[in-house]
Amino acid sequence: MSFFGKIKQGLGIGTASLEIVMPVQIDKAAGQVTGRLALTGKSDQTVKSVNIKLVELYTHGQGEEKRTKEFVLGELPVYKGEPFSLKADERKEMDFVLPFSLKLSGSQSLAQKDGVLGALGKAAVFASSEKSDFQIRATADLDGVALDPADTKVIKLI
Repeated sequence: MSFFGKIKQGLGIGTASLEIVMPVQIDKAAGQVTGRLALTGKSDQTVKSVNIKLVELYTHGQGEEKRTKEFVLGELPVYKGEPFSLKADERKEMDFVLPFSLKLSGSQSLAQKDGVLGALGKAAVFASSEKSDFQIRATADLDGVALDPADTKVIKLI
């Protein structure tokens, strides 16, 4: 391998690509996300592990008071075992079932109730500009690579 080839390999350029294949809408009552990860080699690689997680980006406040917190709702090693070889142009697919549990703020919990309490909760959510966005993030750990291949998919919990 040439000098520049070694530098590209170390930085993760042209090593492998990772893709999350799944629906964009998930039933939150199901408590799990199902899908598939597709790992494609761009050059010969050794894969040590593949992980996936569901992340909530919870935003509240307005203007300069706006804050975002990140919560991991579920995490799963899709592959964790003996490292395996991934050849150039080879594609490996791995199915996953990722269990998760939602975390609700006090206002969000109140908003799910019926009657006056639900109305108060919805007003509090609106007043504090609470918003939750959800992402599925996958990462493959490759041997000798500084920047591992990853993919992020924005999903909607309904």
